[in-house]
Amino acid sequence: MSVVLVAGGGAAGLMAAFAAARSGASVTLLEQNEKLGKKVYITGKGRCNLTNDCSTDEFLAQVPRNPRFLYSALSRFGPRDMMALLEGAGCPVTVQRGRRVFPASEKASDVTRAFSSLLQRYGVRVRLNARVRSLRIIDRRVLGVELEDGSFLPADAVVLAMGGLSYPATGSRGDGFRLAAEAGYAVVPPSPVLVGLETVEDWPRSLQGLSLKNVTLSLHAGKKTLYEELGELLFTHYGISGPLVLEASCHLPEDVSRAALSLDLKPGLSPDQLDARLRRDFLADGRKQLRFVLNGLLPSRLADLFPSLCGVPGSLPCSQVTVSQREAIAKTLKALPLNIRSPRPLEEAVVTRGGVSVRQVDPSTMAGKLHDNLFFAGEMLDVDAHTGGYNLQIAWSTGLAAGESAARNSE
Repeated sequence: MSVVLVAGGGAAGLMAAFAAARSGASVTLLEQNEKLGKKVYITGKGRCNLTNDCSTDEFLAQVPRNPRFLYSALSRFGPRDMMALLEGAGCPVTVQRGRRVFPASEKASDVTRAFSSLLQRYGVRVRLNARVRSLRIIDRRVLGVELEDGSFLPADAVVLAMGGLSYPATGSRGDGFRLAAEAGYAVVPPSPVLVGLETVEDWPRSLQGLSLKNVTLSLHAGKKTLYEELGELLFTHYGISGPLVLEASCHLPEDVSRAALSLDLKPGLSPDQLDARLRRDFLADGRKQLRFVLNGLLPSRLADLFPSLCGVPGSLPCSQVTVSQREAIAKTLKALPLNIRSPRPLEEAVVTRGGVSVRQVDPSTMAGKLHDNLFFAGEMLDVDAHTGGYNLQIAWSTGLAAGESAARNSE
């Protein structure tokens, strides 16, 4: 019986170990933490948004970076397959808003418990507190792994599923990137995505905690629109966050100074409709100060601040607002500019952008092209997606491809 070692007990590693064992290999799963699936436990705020119930084409539309690389893996094992696997392992699932899939219990622990059951059923040996220090390689073949305690474990095939650099408290230290680089693979420098953005402007900080719903956020680089979507935004102590901002961060150019944001606070109104609304409100409440009348259009905290963003005194009676001032207000309501200083650090990112270059990985098997029996899966690969269960499904799909291929390769 062939021997497969899987390094990393997160989502991709759990799937790779299960898939390899189900395919007939003798599998040992190595996890540096004291328990399996540590990052899985915190996904979806502990509820575990495990996938998204969509088609392959719809899925790939949510992957800004190297989407075509995933086509084969997703076609082989997609969201519906993942849902069926968990259901069969005793973990019922439910589809919620946005087609996001959760365990019916809304407890991430049920997902890891289902995998523990699958691993036990197929005889996977699990070694906790086992950190991989290096790969032993001769020519194009990996002979096994050396652990931090100095012990050597031989293998016919090795799967690296050691995660990225986000959420370092879960053990994501970048060890997998180091091992891949030492083996000769190009590693795209890691950077944060699905992360909040620090703004050049100070005013968002004064609105810390305020959430705006049904606004449109646009990301531009010069005349090119990189991202535009309707949703929810949150002001924070450093700038902005929330679902819209996290997704926009996936589309940032490498040089963020080239990028700028625009916020449409009234996407449901055309410019003409908005101007008519302002004229009507100003006429009806001509004696009131502008900042109070804007309460009808904006949350009070933003309404108090908003006139200054337009260059108009907030204490100005509405009857004294000039045409040019009204036009400035309308223009800013439809396109409030924000400039990005930087994304928040990797430690705060949901996932890591960068990793092993997909040009050096076979998309159908997840095998590294420099070696006959080394495979990669999950966040180690230079692929990332929007929120909504997509990143976990990438881990499941690439993990299964890597595990099955490792078992076949070592026969």
